[in-house]
Amino acid sequence: MKNQDGLQPLQDSLMGLPEWASERVMQQIRQLTNYEPVIGIMGKTGAGKSSLCNALFQGEVSPISDVTACTREPLRFRLTLGERSMLLVDLPGVGENKQRDTEYATLYHKQLLKLDLVLWLIKADDRALAVDEQFYHQVIGEQYRHRVLFVISQADKIEPTDSLGGGLSAAQKRSISRKIVTLHELFQPVHPVCAVSVRTKWGLKVMAERMVRSLPRVASSPVVAQLQRPFRTEQVKEKARSDFGETVGAALDIVCNVPLFPAPVRTVIRAVRDTVVSVARAVWDFFF
Repeated sequence: MKNQDGLQPLQDSLMGLPEWASERVMQQIRQLTNYEPVIGIMGKTGAGKSSLCNALFQGEVSPISDVTACTREPLRFRLTLGERSMLLVDLPGVGENKQRDTEYATLYHKQLLKLDLVLWLIKADDRALAVDEQFYHQVIGEQYRHRVLFVISQADKIEPTDSLGGGLSAAQKRSISRKIVTLHELFQPVHPVCAVSVRTKWGLKVMAERMVRSLPRVASSPVVAQLQRPFRTEQVKEKARSDFGETVGAALDIVCNVPLFPAPVRTVIRAVRDTVVSVARAVWDFFF
């Protein structure tokens, strides 16, 4: 029902178009509002992939691939919240078996084409990063660097550990800062490296914001819809709202560039574009 309430103002903003052209645009917009994002998560055994997902997202998780299957294949899960869903792909970690790393290279090439983003978890106390570095540069390469967000997990375990078991100490935060610098030097990532501690709830809000900023525009809004409430900050929602407006504008551009469309119709589409984008931003809450 909310989707229909949001679609009506968009439909009204297209009233200057012929009905067949308006319906073509609305078809594109419906596809955008129903987009199912796909996020890959990788990291060595014990990196805390499941706990991070549970901390970030509020939907119900259900397996859509055989969880008893060989771990050389990625496990796929659907995260559902109301009528919305997203896919989580649990990718096998590298560096634990040299023979399998060769197989993983082929697997990753296939998966990267389907993923909106990869969360690459590296444990805060993991110093053996040579294999990760080699795999990243050889397999991810320049083509997919923009799809990887590095996350330092279990930040509370970095030295010097707090014997009292509380939050991160000042010394630990300095160690994390040095670790972030190291990862930037090794991987030269497109997106800023994040650091989190699920146990102490440290860094999760910053990571959620950076994740949304790292996503393709079409994926940011449906991912925001899945976030736990504390991470749906005004900055996060505004980024998603802006992305949604731009994706609707891009949908108009696609329709406008259809060769069979008469020139007068294209002129009208261009004339209403800014209005439609503004309306899309205004009705964002109806959809997400």
